Amino acid sequence: MRFAKQVVVVTGAGYGIGRGIAEAFGCEGAHVVLAGRSREKLAAVADALAAGPATALAVPTDLRDEKEVERLFSTTHEKFGRLDVLVNNAGIAGPTALARDVSTAGWEETLRVNLTGAFLCARRASAIMIEARRGAIVNIASVAGRMGYPMRTPYAASKWGMIGLSHSLAAELGPHGIRVNAVLPGSTEGERIERVIAARAKAEDRTPDEVRRWFTKDVPLQRMVTADEVARAVLFLASDDASGVTGQAFSVCGGYQMR
Repeated sequence: MRFAKQVVVVTGAGYGIGRGIAEAFGCEGAHVVLAGRSREKLAAVADALAAGPATALAVPTDLRDEKEVERLFSTTHEKFGRLDVLVNNAGIAGPTALARDVSTAGWEETLRVNLTGAFLCARRASAIMIEARRGAIVNIASVAGRMGYPMRTPYAASKWGMIGLSHSLAAELGPHGIRVNAVLPGSTEGERIERVIAARAKAEDRTPDEVRRWFTKDVPLQRMVTADEVARAVLFLASDDASGVTGQAFSVCGGYQMR
C-alpha cells in the first residue's frame, strides 16, 4: 500500500496502459482521478476500482481544451485537497503514412494530444505540487522517442518531445521537491497496438501477422510487453522507492534493439 491516501491523476485512463496504471495505483490504496474523453470507459474503470481499496473519481476531460484541463485539476483539488502524482498517459497513434503524405491537421492533432496535453497537465499539476513541496510526474513516452520511426513521424516527434519535456521539467521542479521521469514502453499488448498493426498492414500492403512479427523481431524477449509491466515501472518511479530518481527516461520494451 505504497500510495495509501495519496491522490493520483491518470490521463487516458479508460483503456490499455492507462487503465492498467490506474488499477495498479488503486490496488495500492490511492485515490485515483481518471481522466479521458470517453465517459463510458472511465465509468467502467471507476466501477472496477470501487471493488478494491481505492477511491475513484472519473472526470471526463479533453486534454486539447485548456479549460477542461483546468477543470480536471480544480475538481481534483476541491475533492481531495492535494495532488501527489500525475501520470501523463493520454495519447493517440496519429497518422500511419509517409511524412510527405501526412496532412497538417494530422500532424497538429497528434502533437496537440500527445505533447501539448501533457504540458498543460504538468503545468497545472506542478502549481499544486509546488505549494506542497513534493510530488511526482511520470510521462508516458515511447521507445519511438529514441529512434526514427518511418510511417509514424508525428507520433515519434511527439514522443521525442515528451522525453525533452520530462528532462526540462525535472530540472525546473527538482528544487521544489518534485520529481519528473518518463517511461518508454515498447510495443504493448492491447487494443492500441492492434489498430496500429492493422493501419501499417494496410499502408504497406502486408498481412497483420507479418507486421506483428516485425514489431517483435528485434526484441530479445521475443514478445510485446504488457500494460501491467508498464504500470509497475510507473509505480516505482512515482513511489518513495525512487526518491532519488528524476530526469530519467526508463524503457520497458523487452530489451528492444533500435533499428
